[in-house]
Amino acid sequence: MANWKINLTVLWFGNFLVMGGMTMIVPFLPLYIQEMGIHDAHAVAMWAGIIFAGNFVTSFIFQPIWGGLADRYGRKVMLLRSGFGMAIVMTLMGFALTPWHLLLLRMLNGVISGFVPAAVSLLSTNTPREKMGMAMGTLQSGGVAGTILGPLFGGLLAEWIGFRPIFYITGGLLFAASLLATFLVKESFDSAQAKRQPKQSIWVGLKELSKIQELPALYSVTFVIQFSILSSMPLIPLFVQELHGSGELLAFYAGLVGSITGFSNMIASPLLGKIGDRIGSVKVLAIALIGAGLAFIPQALVTNIWQLFAARFMLGIFMGGLLPSVQTLIRQYTPNGMESRSYAFNTSSLSLGNMLGPVIGGALSGWIGIRGIFMVAAVMLFLNMIWVRLTLYRRTLNATSES
Repeated sequence: MANWKINLTVLWFGNFLVMGGMTMIVPFLPLYIQEMGIHDAHAVAMWAGIIFAGNFVTSFIFQPIWGGLADRYGRKVMLLRSGFGMAIVMTLMGFALTPWHLLLLRMLNGVISGFVPAAVSLLSTNTPREKMGMAMGTLQSGGVAGTILGPLFGGLLAEWIGFRPIFYITGGLLFAASLLATFLVKESFDSAQAKRQPKQSIWVGLKELSKIQELPALYSVTFVIQFSILSSMPLIPLFVQELHGSGELLAFYAGLVGSITGFSNMIASPLLGKIGDRIGSVKVLAIALIGAGLAFIPQALVTNIWQLFAARFMLGIFMGGLLPSVQTLIRQYTPNGMESRSYAFNTSSLSLGNMLGPVIGGALSGWIGIRGIFMVAAVMLFLNMIWVRLTLYRRTLNATSES
């Protein structure tokens, strides 16, 4: 098997475990906080939100730092640093005695995180360009699969073995995935040439990359994707209750609505990646932005739970063409030697969307409701499509006509 295919297989497994480990705590986080002695409902909700967001706050800050080091010392080094580091921190979460302990560990996890952007960067620089879209789509499906199945496994394991052992198991699996990457992942990296490159601060690197018109557009796409999806995510269970009414299957339906988008995303990502290799990732990105925007509109108009399922499934299909296309195009427009920093800034954009989406969506829902939030998401995606067309699509057409 070619080295890039081995890399893809191992990194897919690693992405699955990292994202699964990050989301596994979602079903039982409030219960774990209650086990620590916090019983007031408002206090539990407040701690759960802060603890869950803590990881994204520090990740937003530190990703560009690790990206700069990856460009200088190699992506595999950063991959292993993050993998083994998160394995240790995740295990320590099982020993947390107070919410403060858990919050600090989640923030530390965000500081040392970076497995996913390092995996994307390593794969992008060690994969044939004609296979880039397929590789990025497949890698994306691993992270999505972990995001979908993490809460499911977390909920099941919490019933069987309790809360704390879940962290020990997750830490062990992350350690195993990192060990596998140590021996099987191969990187072609010229360390001597990298060290000859002048050292740059984060701001200088960002300023240099921002001069490339296409990259800010791609970062904005990533932010809008995460913001649009997560702005309504915390409100979905209440919307399901409004459509279905209270009953024994309410929790099941709420979980299914939350995961069905991920299932269709996981299926569509590799397929749309292959299409991107044939017709160009810019075209796939443009179509996917329009499709995702259109898929939000019927969610604002549904009258029963089955219509919501169908609309969310279609949304996931179009989402499958968004992030893989962005990642492929980032590699295309980024100068050699700055790949990791470029992907790190994109990860910061993703973390910013993860942070602001639920906060602003929750605040706006009091005025416009979740149906209004869906329409806002649609408008944001359409505006982002215009921005992409002005900065990417038109320049692609001009480059094609000139050649």
